[in-house]
Amino acid sequence: MTQSISLSLPQSTTPSTGVRVKVVALFKTLGTLTLLLIALPFNALIVLISLLWGIVKSPFTKKAIVAAHPQTILVSGAKMTKALQLARSFHAAGHRVILIEGHKYWLSGHRFSKAVSRFYTVPAPQEDPEGYIQALVEIVKQEKVDVYVPVCSPVASYYDSLAKPALSEYCEVFHFDADVTKMLDDKFAFTDQARSLGLSVPKSFKITDPQQVINFDFSQETRKYILKSINYDSVRRLNLTKLPCDTPEETAAFVNSLPISPEKPWIMQEFIPGKELCTHSTVRDGELRLHCCSNSSAFQINYENVENPQVREWVQHFVNRLGLTGQVSFDFIQAEDGTAYAIECNPRTHSAITMFYNHPGVADAYFGKTPLDAPLEPLASSKPTYWIYHEIWRLTGIRSWKQLQTSIKTIVRGTDAIYCLDDPVPFLTLHHWQIPLLLLKNLQQLKGWVKIDFNIGKLVELGGD
Repeated sequence: MTQSISLSLPQSTTPSTGVRVKVVALFKTLGTLTLLLIALPFNALIVLISLLWGIVKSPFTKKAIVAAHPQTILVSGAKMTKALQLARSFHAAGHRVILIEGHKYWLSGHRFSKAVSRFYTVPAPQEDPEGYIQALVEIVKQEKVDVYVPVCSPVASYYDSLAKPALSEYCEVFHFDADVTKMLDDKFAFTDQARSLGLSVPKSFKITDPQQVINFDFSQETRKYILKSINYDSVRRLNLTKLPCDTPEETAAFVNSLPISPEKPWIMQEFIPGKELCTHSTVRDGELRLHCCSNSSAFQINYENVENPQVREWVQHFVNRLGLTGQVSFDFIQAEDGTAYAIECNPRTHSAITMFYNHPGVADAYFGKTPLDAPLEPLASSKPTYWIYHEIWRLTGIRSWKQLQTSIKTIVRGTDAIYCLDDPVPFLTLHHWQIPLLLLKNLQQLKGWVKIDFNIGKLVELGGD
């Protein structure tokens, strides 16, 4: 059972280095597959008991809800927990759910959820944009889809916007237009837009050449800076090296090690010490209809709703002024003086949506046309969500009794984001079908990987999706 086993891949391409990387990848992958195999009987037993319990209690269970106006909903991103959560929420409200994913993830364990009516795979949009759009159109027509709700990967969000005009002839597309998605996804353009609306954001500079950073006069600044790729980078996004470094030479060496160019611009952003927060918001015509906020971190695998009126008002003001319709998530830093600074925006579903696992109003927040009195938030009875394999791996790093108590408390007071007593099969098929098959594919090619992300349902790799 694994969460994050770091692998620093050497930059050199000499034969000896290449052999070493392959040997490390071999043993790392075999070790992980062995751990998953050991866990298989335990998880299979849990799922079997859950299924038997479902059969026993079925005569005493209320019949499934039939929506007043049942719709067929197409949801993308099948490999990810957030797609499974939306599928369950829509299905529970009486809607029919079609799940799709790229061909690479045909092995999605979530396709076996009882909330999913049909499952399809489509071409990777970045490799075949026209084929991707055509595949979506064919599925929408064949299944008579009423609404398409993209649960986008960072790469796919823009392509889903490009597909919107073609799909809109046949169904509603709950996503932003291409120009809006491009602006929201561009860290520099987003901060510019927010600043123009009078909202709090850190000081930021667009970087297209390492020399811009090397020549920057940091002596005039009161805070340090960090560099982030404007284009999504699943590995380097976790690098929060503060600038300037101890010496100009170290600063230059660090900056020159990054793939900065006019084609791959970066943002140099003021680093504001404070509490990290993340949000998910579902909006329609500028109305904030569903919202949650959670404490955050660089590699986020725990969600617990926190009341933060300032953050909610920031989001409400932003989406209202732009008249947005779709799903949008923000990362915030709340400084010591209480000011909440939005540091990043992602025009797509956030995994924090898992906090709505027991909320009956999610489907109405997405598809209802009547304005709500207030945006829906996770129920007071909802438990914090986590991914049990990540939590178990953390136990291997325990070095004190206090740390052990904290870890056990997290597991006991929370709930696994994938396991559901009434829909247990995805818990088995994600951990013992989807991830092992991805590992076996890497083993066949002797490819290295950085970590397993059970939330997103993939292996994080340098240059990966």
